[in-house]
Amino acid sequence: MHAAVRELESELGREALTVPLVAARAGVTPSTIYRRWGDLQELLSDVAVERLRPETAPDDKGDLRSDLEAWAEQFLEEMASPTGRAYIRDALLGDPDGSNAGQCSDYAAEQIDVVLARAADRGESAPAVETVLDRIVAPVMYRILFRPDGLDAAYARQLVTGLLDSTSGKVTPHARTP
Repeated sequence: MHAAVRELESELGREALTVPLVAARAGVTPSTIYRRWGDLQELLSDVAVERLRPETAPDDKGDLRSDLEAWAEQFLEEMASPTGRAYIRDALLGDPDGSNAGQCSDYAAEQIDVVLARAADRGESAPAVETVLDRIVAPVMYRILFRPDGLDAAYARQLVTGLLDSTSGKVTPHARTP
């Protein structure tokens, strides 16, 4: 089903997608889609979550600040792009129980965990994953959704600096997320 959605979206544009069109491309009946996803928006949400999953581990730049800055810049760039915004919108609109939003949050937490584990392996102190989510991911997502002006690499670096400055001396040993 996901492949059918991606193909049709590429060929016809998102606005032209319908359940019968996706079903025909996938070789199933529309009732199959309705039973599994409920409606087109929930299917699009499921596809968006898949597309928001990072394909590679974060870059290793050699120290916590550089790693976090590189990750935050890439995260902001991908999420703030027109395509990223469309995926965010789709992921949230077809997510009545919040499970897709939770999955997207887990993707970010997994990426952050890699960065923080590398720092710990180098003997660097690092904040907790939840602290990074609160201080970097949350403001980026808020700004993307509600105040998109000024979203650039400098903003991402500013968030990292604020995080590291505020947690300096208050850092706990890194515990990997389950």
